[in-house]
Amino acid sequence: MYNRKLVLWAAFLGMLLFGITMTTLGSILPQIIVKYGVGKANAGSLFTLMSFGILVGSLVFGPIVDRYSYKAMLSICALLVLAGLEGIAYAPSFTFLRLAVFIFGFGGGVINGGTNALVSDISGEGRSSGLAFLGVFFGVGAFGVPFILGSLLDIFSYSSILAGVGFVVLIPFIFFLLIKFPEPKQAQGFPIKEGTSLLKERTLFMLGFLLFFESGMEITVGGWTATYFSEELALNPNNAVYFLSLFWVGMMIARLFLGAILKKSSPAKVLQVFIGIALLGAILLLSSNSLWLAAPGIFLIGFGLASGYPVVLGFVGDIYTKLSGTAFSIGLVMGLIGGMILPLLTGVLGDAYGLRPSFSIVPVSLILQFIILLFVMRRFVKFHREQVNM
Repeated sequence: MYNRKLVLWAAFLGMLLFGITMTTLGSILPQIIVKYGVGKANAGSLFTLMSFGILVGSLVFGPIVDRYSYKAMLSICALLVLAGLEGIAYAPSFTFLRLAVFIFGFGGGVINGGTNALVSDISGEGRSSGLAFLGVFFGVGAFGVPFILGSLLDIFSYSSILAGVGFVVLIPFIFFLLIKFPEPKQAQGFPIKEGTSLLKERTLFMLGFLLFFESGMEITVGGWTATYFSEELALNPNNAVYFLSLFWVGMMIARLFLGAILKKSSPAKVLQVFIGIALLGAILLLSSNSLWLAAPGIFLIGFGLASGYPVVLGFVGDIYTKLSGTAFSIGLVMGLIGGMILPLLTGVLGDAYGLRPSFSIVPVSLILQFIILLFVMRRFVKFHREQVNM
């Protein structure tokens, strides 16, 4: 038997690592552009490469946890995150930096998928609520990196700071080794036929498209905000990183409340409201040349995007309980394709037209997400009716 509280803490620590993974590259992007002498399109390609690493990690984790459970997978990938972080800190060339970014993303992608599936497996009926609280620790990791960099960049180089952050990764790694995890759900062998049948599920693909835009927006905003504030609002790059932290703070604060809200309200309705909040934030950010409006705008975008993953993955866990790991893999892979495409597109458009016009990707994605959600709600209602009639 496993200790549920210890397993939850393992998931929380793992998600903290993924928060570090998601925000590190965006936090140091202005310094990378200067150090390696690259343009926005090349810089944007790093996000595509990181997202590709996360995508590959998200693809492989599901069958692994369904067949072998979590312990070895999480432990190994914590070390990969550490290796990627140190590689990013001391990459001697842009080519080496690309390799480090891919390793960093792969380790983070496996940990992200694994911790979400783990919380879903042990949360029972309150999946969305449990996943929302898990997201708080993502916010801690995501907020911590830009805040630390903003506080220390005037004293230390970004390489030295990132190398120091690497020691934090050892804490989850040791914890993973010491505790017992749930037994694998398919210990007798992975059911290939049932697993591949998920590829034909329309509902799962619609949920995946919600995550497509969710990941695309999170990585775009998390990756380009510091550069946006530096170039569009003429802010010192070392200070601009503080405004990036507002995005992650907004997400973290929202997820502190989401757990309680989702216990009392319809997850789909909650997601609709939060999409509206993010859209308001995007309008404030894009329409203003003032820090007094742009700063709350970036905060509201983070706040509004906070509900996307907990709600959508809660739906996935509710519908596909027997192969939750594999279903999560499919949904996350679709999401991370968006995480590859939208930040790169933002960089390409930013080179051609400037970052302000290219950031219109965010409100457009929010509107499309809202439309898809309306169709998902219809299919989810139908699913619950079928469950009642069984």
